[in-house]
Amino acid sequence: MTSLLGLRGNGRACVYTEPMWGLSMMLVLPYASVFMLALGLGDQQIGLLASISMLSQVVFGLLGGVITDKLGRRLTTAVFDVVAWSIPCLIWAVAANFWYFLVASVINGAWQVTQNSWDCLLVEDVDRGEITKVYSLIKVAAEFSALFAPIAALLVSQFGLVPAVRLLYLNAFVIMTAKIVILYRWSSETAIGRLRREQTRGVSLWRLLAEYRGVLPLIIRSKGTMFSLALAAIVSAVTLINGTFWQVVINQRLGVPDPLLPIFWMVRSLLSVLFFFTVIPWLTHAKHLKPPTVGGFVAYLAGQLLLVVIPAPAGSADWSTYVLLGVCLVLDAFGAGILFMLTESLVALHVNRDERSRVMAIQRTCVMLATAPFGWISGWLSGIDRTWPFLLTSALLVLGAVVSLRFWVTTHAATD
Repeated sequence: MTSLLGLRGNGRACVYTEPMWGLSMMLVLPYASVFMLALGLGDQQIGLLASISMLSQVVFGLLGGVITDKLGRRLTTAVFDVVAWSIPCLIWAVAANFWYFLVASVINGAWQVTQNSWDCLLVEDVDRGEITKVYSLIKVAAEFSALFAPIAALLVSQFGLVPAVRLLYLNAFVIMTAKIVILYRWSSETAIGRLRREQTRGVSLWRLLAEYRGVLPLIIRSKGTMFSLALAAIVSAVTLINGTFWQVVINQRLGVPDPLLPIFWMVRSLLSVLFFFTVIPWLTHAKHLKPPTVGGFVAYLAGQLLLVVIPAPAGSADWSTYVLLGVCLVLDAFGAGILFMLTESLVALHVNRDERSRVMAIQRTCVMLATAPFGWISGWLSGIDRTWPFLLTSALLVLGAVVSLRFWVTTHAATD
């Protein structure tokens, strides 16, 4: 709370506007995959769209660093947020078949440009010792908006799945556009951003892309950067699979009705907030971040395995199904929450400060390339058995725990 109230400048602008993401996209995400199913798409097509989206993000992610340096952190965030969110939301709202989703997925990949510029805008003027706290606040701010999830449930129960989701996408367009305007108004260009903008003035994008060759050695020679990239790739793959097929498995296999789907997201979000204000700060306040990282992988693994072994009811979900899903939510909320904060923080702590924009662009590109195949693979697995994608996530989480135990690299004396 002290960190939240003490925020100033860009840190405050980024954190205070983050709940608007939840009031828009978080309301519709619980229905994204089942909305596709309702419009006639199959599991394999849904998985393919996830992989295509990741490949689009690879291209935009690679361009993100040079665009951010050319336009500045603030302007890049505003322009590409409109491209990446406002426009796709309108396409999703009128989607009728696979091709609508394909076009929207490709355009939506531009959010990787703003992920780079927004990260720079968020942390470049923040004290290094506050970075983990700032990322925790971002996570909490995004999750608090889950309190509005019953609105989505009410719309679905009142109008049916497809009409309600179309309305939610239109709402996302309005709220996200407002968020873009407010963030631009409250923020200012960072000191490093002004410097990089001057240094790249008059230099073509192609020449700037060619200069990536000089940045690559900074990543390859840094054991800390390579280690943090490995963890980020593993967590990203698990997040992709869960975000695509978690609601599918509880809806199609475990019999959870459509209107209740956002309630599970709300409960998970509220649990994440609870953990971020209680257990997670207690576990991560010390200098050593290795034990909580391993603990996060273990907790997340337990939740994924439990989801696999929950018996499928004969019809609709019964009370025992909901109890077991509740335990899954507790484990997932803790595991995903602490891993999000720690992996993002580790990447930010290990990055070369003077080349943050370009280094982070390459890092995200590497993570997305490693993650992209898992959308199609998990879709293929879900087409065979809807629990199999979560056997895959379990294997990835085991790998993450092993990498953390075997190859841990300290950050710096003040943090690790």
